[in-house]
Amino acid sequence: MTEHLKGSASTREDDDWDIIIKPSKGSAPDLGLVWRYRNLIWMFFKRDFTTFYKQTILGPVWYIIQPSLTAMTYYVVFGKIANLSTDGLPPFLFYMSGTIVWSYFSACLTNNSEVFSKNANLFGKVYFPRLVVPLSVAMSGVVAFAIQFLLLLTVAFGIKIANPDLALSYRFLFLTPLVLLYIAVLGIGAGLVVSALTVRFRDLVYAVGFMTQLWMYATPIVYPFSQIPERYHWFYYINPMTTPVQIFRWALFDASALPLTLCLANLAVTVAITVCGLALFSRAEANAMDTV
Repeated sequence: MTEHLKGSASTREDDDWDIIIKPSKGSAPDLGLVWRYRNLIWMFFKRDFTTFYKQTILGPVWYIIQPSLTAMTYYVVFGKIANLSTDGLPPFLFYMSGTIVWSYFSACLTNNSEVFSKNANLFGKVYFPRLVVPLSVAMSGVVAFAIQFLLLLTVAFGIKIANPDLALSYRFLFLTPLVLLYIAVLGIGAGLVVSALTVRFRDLVYAVGFMTQLWMYATPIVYPFSQIPERYHWFYYINPMTTPVQIFRWALFDASALPLTLCLANLAVTVAITVCGLALFSRAEANAMDTV
């Protein structure tokens, strides 16, 4: 009997397994393993998109209604009442461009801040790289951005026909994908930091929405960067969302450009947040299911 068991064990050790699951030995996720699960990312992306509007009447039309109403509200409050400058741009285009950029970042950040708690049942039953979920969230947000971006372009070309003096640049054809990639990386990185910390500090979940709103007002969304006094520029050097908002407007409407040093500083902050988020997330996922 003993010999039979030994023989079975020896045979199993010699078997060639397709996938071998081993504990992580580093503080960073295995990106090669994530790539092997790319089909799962696509599956989660389709799940998120179909279930979010499954029982709604208007469906994806909400992607148009929400930013349009937000832009009009900003126009009344900040354009008419507060009388803030729009950097020479038509108010709707100014507020709409800032709104759709911020909405994509906000979706990546807030939806990834509760990765472990929202997917606890799934994570506890089957193994796959947990980073798959944040990546699918970022992909889902691209759909909303694309619809809203088409609305912005339609209005911009309509205004251009009525007012030929409106400056429209075709730099957006090349720069918009880079802006999207930048925002996705920053949103995922910041979301991973929060999700890793919420494993231990649950009350952070309630602060995310509030902090995201404050972050928006600290970013040139409802006001142009050109109107910021120079003595406060240092703050925007450490606010990584300054660059994508301003570059997006510059690429579309030839708005005022940012200093190269500010763009590089924002990029450095984004890289630091993303690296920190990946490291914290990789450490948290080992024990997350025991504490969530």
